[in-house]
Amino acid sequence: MLQAPISELDIAPGHVIEWRLRSSRSPGTSAREDRNGSFNQEKHFSAALDARADDDPLGSYVACTFELPGPPDRAALEAAMLSFVRRHEVLRCEFRHLSGDLTCRPMAAADAVLEPVDIGPVATPEGVRGHVDACFHRIDTLSWPLLVMGAVVRPGSTTVFLGFDHLVSDGLSTPIAVNDIATAYTAAVRGEAPERPEVGSYLDFGHEQRLRYASLGADDARLDHWKAFMRRNGGFFPPFPLDLGVAPGRMYGTVNATDTLLSDAGAEAFEAHCRKADGKVFMGVLAAVGEALRREGGPEVYRGLMPVSDRGRGRYAEAMGWFVNTMPIEFPVPAGADFAQVMAGVRDAAGAMREHLDVPFVQAWRLLAPEYADLRSWPYAVNFFSYLDFRRTPGGERQHALRARKHVWASHSNGICFWFHRNETGMHVNTIHADTPQAHRTKASLTATLTRVLSGLADTGEF
Repeated sequence: MLQAPISELDIAPGHVIEWRLRSSRSPGTSAREDRNGSFNQEKHFSAALDARADDDPLGSYVACTFELPGPPDRAALEAAMLSFVRRHEVLRCEFRHLSGDLTCRPMAAADAVLEPVDIGPVATPEGVRGHVDACFHRIDTLSWPLLVMGAVVRPGSTTVFLGFDHLVSDGLSTPIAVNDIATAYTAAVRGEAPERPEVGSYLDFGHEQRLRYASLGADDARLDHWKAFMRRNGGFFPPFPLDLGVAPGRMYGTVNATDTLLSDAGAEAFEAHCRKADGKVFMGVLAAVGEALRREGGPEVYRGLMPVSDRGRGRYAEAMGWFVNTMPIEFPVPAGADFAQVMAGVRDAAGAMREHLDVPFVQAWRLLAPEYADLRSWPYAVNFFSYLDFRRTPGGERQHALRARKHVWASHSNGICFWFHRNETGMHVNTIHADTPQAHRTKASLTATLTRVLSGLADTGEF
């Protein structure tokens, strides 16, 4: 899987079909009781409500596209899509903000129905890309359903496209969706039921999380790790250390781009040097980012936010949902230090971070930075690092064969975010940043420096 902007999507023309999720029950009725949303969902939904009230066109989505080879079997594909939405309860939820709390009403799996909509033939790749992009932009945090599903059908192949609101999906959910649907489709073509492990519901995860941390107070010892970071950082949010040309309090349109940092062979060599330095690949990438930022004029201490998966290896391992906590991480990057020295600092920082993963980011934000608690976004450009090896995700061994793509979009930004990822072709980074001239220059220069740092590490194991 490659994470890339929708503008780089290349889909051959074909006949477009969409499937709209609806309930077989009468409007206003449900077979399930209302549930509370998670802390992530509460913050995301509240931001969307505030934006709507201020007529602010805030928007985002998480989406994916992939190929199914061979002559299309529409009945099998529709069965696979239906199996997918019935398998993951969070996809069937309608969210409401009542008395200050976010509640969600899940549709029973048996009540889920997919209504096909025949869009018809689209004659050009540009036309198909435009239609898929428009479908993804229909996703609205405040409107149900929170996903779009469709396919571009041709005599010899099918392109499936799926888009989700962040309320029901995170970065790891996209390869899970691809694997689920591809597995169910293959089984349906053969007249079989897919063999897949049972998965837990994100609604259960969110419910358990809220029970555990609803009474968390600012004096709770579980926040000591955050407080220590804040003392050294000078505040809750670690600022991005390079100039992006953004004005305080202002949001900008975004630029989305993907760059290749290492070839597959280069990534393999880099991984070998990470192991020699007694570290993992994500630690090596973090070390390289810290070194590149310092060379570009940043500090000799890296401080940033890092998303960490909350799924674990149990019942949520292959579940759709927003299973992400965000944690602070910091380590020294002194001038003249070698790779092993910086890696040791990253390794220690990652270990300290893992010991304090239990506190939800949104709760820490609310308690420790109350002056920013009502903001729809981070208050200024924040240093953000994300890493995911798509080869290790569910069905990762065939994501490349399916030409799977992940597409993340956000309408506005006051900073820059980096999603580093690895697949069968190498190491890549997808970047979304504020559309300012200085941000363009800073991103280009930093990416070039980082590429040189990683290439050097792959070649020699040293900066």
